[in-house]
Amino acid sequence: MNKALQQLFEFRAKHFITSERNAKDIFPKAERKLETMAKRSAEIVKVKVSGNIFESNVEEEFEHVNYLAHYQYLIKQKDHLYMEEEVEERAAKFYKGALIMDEEIVLPAIEGSKESSPLPGAAEEDNGDRISYSYNRLKAVQYAERWWNTYNPAYKKFENNCTNYISQCLRAGEAPMRGQPNRGTGWWYQHTNWSYSWAVAHSLKNYLNTSKSGLRAKQISSPEQLLLGDIICYDFEGDGRFNHNTIVTGKDAYGMPLVNANTYNSRMRYWAYEDSSAYTPNIKYRFYTIVDG
Repeated sequence: MNKALQQLFEFRAKHFITSERNAKDIFPKAERKLETMAKRSAEIVKVKVSGNIFESNVEEEFEHVNYLAHYQYLIKQKDHLYMEEEVEERAAKFYKGALIMDEEIVLPAIEGSKESSPLPGAAEEDNGDRISYSYNRLKAVQYAERWWNTYNPAYKKFENNCTNYISQCLRAGEAPMRGQPNRGTGWWYQHTNWSYSWAVAHSLKNYLNTSKSGLRAKQISSPEQLLLGDIICYDFEGDGRFNHNTIVTGKDAYGMPLVNANTYNSRMRYWAYEDSSAYTPNIKYRFYTIVDG
């Protein structure tokens, strides 16, 4: 089984390299990736794929395996080289050791937490005094790089962890918390409790859009204006309910953001997410630059 998986990884890696791919073999993930690369005048020059099995069960001569596929892409754009990484949950089925099925495990939703803010469209009440702080962008990005594919035991891990991860990055950048113990107010984490804005994607977007004290942000119009440590919010379906957040950790050769994220764990990914299985043509974005207090 392990040998069959390794052969699959080596075969899949070739799909991402234009000079090595076979036009008769279709791998949707690679097709999406190459389309987005072409739009950016970028090229994948090397790919490494590895796997880690986290669940397995045997039924007679069949074996079902759930595993994490770790993709590492060396990308060239103009004279600029950088490494993008992502981890994807996949399910495989073997018969007598031979691979007969392999597919992505699509999560039910990309969201910061299963819980929801009771009034997701409403602006929160902000009566707090202004808190003086200087956002440390370097520390925020260093934290984002350290924990993009693992989990800090100092914090609760959610099944859908994207916003919890982004909040941790902001906090590592010395952004001030406020509002505890009211979960519907402010942005905070305290032992076994936290605000909706800490863990729910739509609530964090609302908080960044309205907060006048503590952690504050300014909405800007275009992604190239973002700085390292800034935040992008995603509404994949375009229905007004934002369900994903990322943090800017780099820039490509044209000055466009590269981002880190959890849930679909990724680092130095192009900000637009057009290569994601969650992407739809109706997607909407909000761009927030963090403001010093």
